[in-house]
Amino acid sequence: MDSFAYRGGELFVEETSVRDIADAAGTPCYIYSQATLEDHYDRLVEAFRPIDPLVCYSVKSSSNLAVLRVLAARGAGLDAVSGGELFRAKAAGVPLSKCVYAGVGKTDPEIRDAILGGLGLFNCESEEEFENIARIAAGLGRETRVALRINPDVDPKTHRYTSTGKKETKFGVDLERARRFFMRYGRDRFARLEGLHLHIGSPIYTVEPYREAMLKTVALVDALAGDGFEVRSIDLGGGFGADYESAQSPPLKEYADAIVPLARPLYERGVRFILEPGRTIVANAGILVVRVLYTKTSGDKRFVICDAGMNALLRPSHYGSFHFIWPVVPGPEMVPARRTIDPNLPGTVAQDVVGPLCESGDFLALDRVLPASIRRGDLLAVFTAGAYGMSMASRYNSTPLPAEILVSGRAAQTVRARESLDTLVEHERTPAPLGLAARTA
Repeated sequence: MDSFAYRGGELFVEETSVRDIADAAGTPCYIYSQATLEDHYDRLVEAFRPIDPLVCYSVKSSSNLAVLRVLAARGAGLDAVSGGELFRAKAAGVPLSKCVYAGVGKTDPEIRDAILGGLGLFNCESEEEFENIARIAAGLGRETRVALRINPDVDPKTHRYTSTGKKETKFGVDLERARRFFMRYGRDRFARLEGLHLHIGSPIYTVEPYREAMLKTVALVDALAGDGFEVRSIDLGGGFGADYESAQSPPLKEYADAIVPLARPLYERGVRFILEPGRTIVANAGILVVRVLYTKTSGDKRFVICDAGMNALLRPSHYGSFHFIWPVVPGPEMVPARRTIDPNLPGTVAQDVVGPLCESGDFLALDRVLPASIRRGDLLAVFTAGAYGMSMASRYNSTPLPAEILVSGRAAQTVRARESLDTLVEHERTPAPLGLAARTA
């Protein structure tokens, strides 16, 4: 559930008119509901309470500092996949001891800074990466904690770009190599290999892949115990779904009911659990608001051309993802009952909602049933846009980045100013000599 609802024929976020926000902030803009962020986080914590996990919100899903601060105030740690995301964690006031750091391409400076900052846990992806972490830790004379990312070879039935738990992905190591990995590195003095990490993909709309992954993980923990290695932490990853369409995702309790019974015996043996939710917390907590620039008909096709497309929301063109779209002020007679529309609804017609970029793939929706009355100047709300929306936005075609607005009740604040044309080029204004040393061929 979320805090976006139509009242009197127009869309509100909590107690605030979306039209008023768009008129004040301009478009395109992202609007987030603080109450929804808090509610989704609290529901997740409650569902998994029997194993008392550290919930490390996935920064990559929506990385605005205001979003991070809202969740940190509820007790969340953070899941980072770059040095930039760790920097955001510090800027949001989250101690690195409550952060986990994943990603296949950690650089030496990032590793060094994380160790010196007291990182809670490295999620290690390969043998060479572990050796590098161990080398840097030894050079600093500082111990650090490491979990090995494993691929349980589970098919999450999601988009191939976001399926991460099969043997063939670039992430982690397969189960057959995991035991050899511990035998080789499990007694390092400075890089303390003490945990397992798994993340099978996102979004996942059935619980069975989690159950299968947990069964394999429990078996690996027991095998490692037989080899003389104690697993002290298990990072279960995230990937829980969100409602891009009505009631698309199972309740969080269903995910927990699949995972907790298998995890609890390990928890009672002292294993600490970590979760890395992102989408399930923030997706339905955000919308993208765009303004219609023009409408046109070409052949039998009707187009609605907006002031943002794949530059602001890449998911439809990149993943083929569905986002429900509807006017911000459709009038009482056209208020949707749910986030799916009857294709035969009177007063509607199939239309392509496209952006302003010079790309045929620049669209937000294709052949989408929308009110035939949509005209230049109308505002459209793109729902469930909080996750992987602004965090994947680009400046392609030199389009400045959108504004971001956070709403709490009747209060709205700009948490990221709209990028100006001046800031768009500020890093390019003054060329500077690179300072290369002279050398002979």
